Amino acid sequence: MPDKLLEMETFVRVVEAGTLSAAAEQLAVAKSAVSKRLTDLEARLGVQLLARTTRSLNLTDSGRSFLVQAKDILSAVEIAESAATGSRSLLQGNLRIAAPLTFGLMHLNPAIREFLHLHPGVTVDIDFSDSQIDLVHGGYDLALRIAELGDSRLAARPLTRIRHMVTASPAYLSDITFPATPQALLDLDCLGYSGASDPRWSYTDPSGHKGAIEPTPRIKANNGAFLRDMAIAGSGAVIMPTFMIYRAICSGELIHLLTDYSWRELTAYAVYPKTRYLPLRVRAFIDFLTACFDRDEPYWDREIAGAEKK
Repeated sequence: MPDKLLEMETFVRVVEAGTLSAAAEQLAVAKSAVSKRLTDLEARLGVQLLARTTRSLNLTDSGRSFLVQAKDILSAVEIAESAATGSRSLLQGNLRIAAPLTFGLMHLNPAIREFLHLHPGVTVDIDFSDSQIDLVHGGYDLALRIAELGDSRLAARPLTRIRHMVTASPAYLSDITFPATPQALLDLDCLGYSGASDPRWSYTDPSGHKGAIEPTPRIKANNGAFLRDMAIAGSGAVIMPTFMIYRAICSGELIHLLTDYSWRELTAYAVYPKTRYLPLRVRAFIDFLTACFDRDEPYWDREIAGAEKK
C-alpha cells in the first residue's frame, strides 16, 4: 500500500525547494527516490501535478489545487499527533534556522538552550550569516532578520525593536571637542559598516525634525563586532545597533554621544516561508522567541538605560 503522507510531503517539499535535487537533499534521500514518489503519486491520482522540463518545475492547475490540500492535511496530521500525546513537550524533528552572525552569537544561545531543554525531541541546525539566505530553496524553516522586509514570499513575526546609537571610546574623545550636533560628527574619524543598504546616519533631533549625515568612513568592514572593537580601541566614532554595544556602554568602554538624538530604528523579525503547512516545532519556536524578546524594550536597552542613570 502506498505511503500517501510520504508522497504528499515529498510533493510539497519539491514545490517549496524548486528542484528535485534540492528536495532530495532536504529529505536526505536519493533524487531517484524523490522522482519515483512523485511519479507514483501522479499515477495514483491520475493527474499531472508538475510540468517538468530540464530547467524548471511548474505546477499544473491540478497541482496548485492539490498543494493547498496537501499542506492542510500534513498540518492536520501533525496537530493530531501532538494532541494524541497530550503535550507539546513531545515536539519532534529538526529546526533549520538562519540568523545574523553577531546577533545570533550574542543573543540566541540562551533561547535555543532553553527551547531544547523544554523539547528534547527537537534538534537545531543554525546557519550564522549576515546574507539574506533564500529560505525556500535552502530548505530553512525560519530566519531572524533585522531589516525593512520586502520579500513577499515570507511571513513575519516581529520580535523586538533594534535601536542604533553613536558612540566612541573615552580615549578617542579625550583629544577632540565633544560633538554637539550630528554635523559635528563629520569632523571625526568614523567607522562604517560596508554591508549597509544606506550609508547615511539618519536621525531625529530633539524637536522631532529628521535629518541625515553621510560620513566618509576611515575604516569600513562588513562585520559589526570588528567595528565595535575598533571603536573601543579608539579608532573613531561608530553608529551601531544597541544589542551589539550595550556591554561596552555599560562598562564605560564606549560613550554614548548626542544622547538627545534618536538614530535609525529597525525591527528584528522571525521570518518563514508563507505556507499553511508550518510544522508545530517551527510554530512553537517562533512563539518561544516572541516571548523571549520584549517587543518595545529589549533587555540590552534596559541595561543601557540603567547604566546611564547611575
